[in-house]
Amino acid sequence: MNTDDLKQLVKDGLSAQLAGSKVAAAATDEIQQDAKNPALKQALQQGNETSKEWAKRLDRAIAEVGGVEEQKNEILEAHYQVSKEIRAKAESDDVRDLGIIASGQMALHYWIASFGTVASYAASAGFPQTEQELKASVQEAKQADDQHTDIAQQILAAQ
Repeated sequence: MNTDDLKQLVKDGLSAQLAGSKVAAAATDEIQQDAKNPALKQALQQGNETSKEWAKRLDRAIAEVGGVEEQKNEILEAHYQVSKEIRAKAESDDVRDLGIIASGQMALHYWIASFGTVASYAASAGFPQTEQELKASVQEAKQADDQHTDIAQQILAAQ
């Protein structure tokens, strides 16, 4: 495989992640305001702080690869629109919170797959810092996913 092609694939992945992080940042405040469950509100706040760290990691990774071209992340833009619809249709606070959790977990699974894939490509392309930055983000996304599952179980058990 041509190493330059693999390096470009890493750059493209990082560019998509950067665009996705901008979508997520824009959505965070709105979603936090809609949440009612205290544990969920706390998890969302923690997720917001983690997202800021991911953005810093992406900046460092982008510096290591020599910069990226700007692009849109239509996947996360569409996901955000679906999240809005789910929250708008909820007829109770618990259902809205469960919808927020479901949407959040879908986004987290996107991040797990995206960070993990680009991390392995970065390792093969000779970008060790990028690999480590993204692997750390994968672990945090997995922890957040587990936390969301626990909160959903608590909400469901209280029914």
